[in-house]
Amino acid sequence: MNLRESNSAPGPRVWAVGALCHAVADALDARFNPVTVRGEISGFSRASSGHCYFALKDESGQLRCAMFRRAAGLLDFSPRDGDQVEVRGRLAVYEPRGDLQLVVESLRRAGQGALFEQFMQRKARLEAEGLFDPARKRALPAMPRAVGVVTSLGAAALHDVVTALRRRVPHIPVVLAPAAVQGANAPAELMRALQSLYDFAPAVDVILLVRGGGSIEDLWAFNDETLARTIVQSPVPLISGVGHETDFTIADFCADLRAPTPTAAAELVSAPRDMWLGALDLLDERLGDALGGRLDALGQRVDQAAGRLGRPSNLVTRQQLRLAHHVQRLRYAVLSRRERLSQVPRSIAADFPLKLGRALVQRRERLERVALRMRLLDPALVLQRGYAWLTDTEGHAIVSATQLAPGDAVKARLADGEVDLTVTPGDATGTRPTLPQ
Repeated sequence: MNLRESNSAPGPRVWAVGALCHAVADALDARFNPVTVRGEISGFSRASSGHCYFALKDESGQLRCAMFRRAAGLLDFSPRDGDQVEVRGRLAVYEPRGDLQLVVESLRRAGQGALFEQFMQRKARLEAEGLFDPARKRALPAMPRAVGVVTSLGAAALHDVVTALRRRVPHIPVVLAPAAVQGANAPAELMRALQSLYDFAPAVDVILLVRGGGSIEDLWAFNDETLARTIVQSPVPLISGVGHETDFTIADFCADLRAPTPTAAAELVSAPRDMWLGALDLLDERLGDALGGRLDALGQRVDQAAGRLGRPSNLVTRQQLRLAHHVQRLRYAVLSRRERLSQVPRSIAADFPLKLGRALVQRRERLERVALRMRLLDPALVLQRGYAWLTDTEGHAIVSATQLAPGDAVKARLADGEVDLTVTPGDATGTRPTLPQ
């Protein structure tokens, strides 16, 4: 081989950067895509555009991931750092930086498929048995005497619930029954805690079963079938506040009411104290108005009755006038009868001298007796015997010394006029009126 032939031998290919990135992307697409990867989310962020960016890692590696807005809009939960997930997508090379990335087309919690299928089967079976029947759901007490809480002592849910109750209803006692809310022993501990609160019923008249959010594995204790049957045996209304708003468990369907979060569960049983105080003020105002109206109506009835009855002095005056009128009529009748008798023809008197005379005498005597009785009923005769008719300044009759006090003005009516008197202190027997000086 000569020198010219040696120099003309082909050398290694020199790639342009962009061309090499494009070639690698094609090789990855042909070799791996589509691909499903399991790992732990790290550095999750959601841009204002709606795209999501994170890393997927395990003990030996890390892969940069991008999930665009269309795929991110199909998520049924909110991914967080530390979540174990399975993603399906396509490996690609981000050519501007030469980075290997996974373009995620779907994302779900790791193992969700099998657990979710088990959850749906259990839910369907218990629903068929009637454990979720709305007819057995009970209304919450408006003003509970005490609130029972079942959760873990170390859970953030306990802090959230206690803070909400202390802020809104500090006067209502809280009875805590601690239990594990995650792990293999959690269902049995939750059932024991619930049963301990059942023993306090009805002093504890509402129960909160709460814990924070997590993966389907984290919340799996609340899908336990035996726990579900324990929940429906609660003698008082029970609220389930497990996980976040998008999380659902069997306990949620068995409870009398589901709350989206532990804090929301506490708020459902704790109407603010200010609201009840305002309601009491409103009721007090309404009661005062009703009582005032009733008293006004009764006062009007009393006034009407007093108007119909009139003053006693007026009644006496009317009776005096009536008696005087009857006396006048009797006198006129006597005079008229005498005049008529005087005009009786003497012939008739001669014919019946004895009979007629006795009849006239009897009638005259009867008339005189009636006239005497009428005169005796005349109050003026009583006054002529030295008695007086005492009234106060408003004309009310005074019939007892207890109606008088020193300094009171009194009017005394005598047979021939009226006298104004003033009450002065007397001896131990009472008071005595004296003539003004």
